[in-house]
Amino acid sequence: MSNDNELKASVLAELAWEPSVTAAHIGVAAHEGVITLTGHVKRFAEKQGAQAAALRVKGVKAVADEIEVKLPFDVKRSDEDIARAAVDRLAWDSTIPLDSVKVAVQDGWVTLTGEVGWHFEHDQAAQNVRRLWGVVGVSNQIKLKPRVNTMSLTSDISSALHRSWYDPAGIKVTADGGKVTLRGHVKSWSERDLASSTAWAAPGATEVQNELTVA
Repeated sequence: MSNDNELKASVLAELAWEPSVTAAHIGVAAHEGVITLTGHVKRFAEKQGAQAAALRVKGVKAVADEIEVKLPFDVKRSDEDIARAAVDRLAWDSTIPLDSVKVAVQDGWVTLTGEVGWHFEHDQAAQNVRRLWGVVGVSNQIKLKPRVNTMSLTSDISSALHRSWYDPAGIKVTADGGKVTLRGHVKSWSERDLASSTAWAAPGATEVQNELTVA
């Protein structure tokens, strides 16, 4: 029980430290390393910020995010308003190929489809939409164009990981077509996330299965 209380206190402190989150509106419960977040926020991006902050805390094994996105009473956004804003935002982002992403909105939930060449374009499209008023969730179904040399893909990712501080013996990289799998162990959640980002940056990677354990 004391460990749960200490973990809860640490998560609350991290939420208060995170500038993108209004911690007073978020409740925290801890049970055997699993954190449950409740409450409400004004934007979906804030909900994601709270989840990311909780995962940064040492000892957190998983996060159950039950935070609701509720617009202020003086802000109204229809699905049509959200869809129009999303299309405009994507069109203004020069990192995303024009007309490569399609938008559908239902009850504030945005679904993105289409095809792009790089994973950072896939992520950037969703990131743009998450910040919009009225968005309660984002389903990113954008696909990556396949262009794969499996041997080169495995070698390139391994080399990139080893240029960082990762122990070469700690992470094993395998590839099946464009699907990359990372196995082994790292020292923190941030290292685990960085390993995923490194793998996603490789040309030809269309999926990354991160099976790294934090130890």
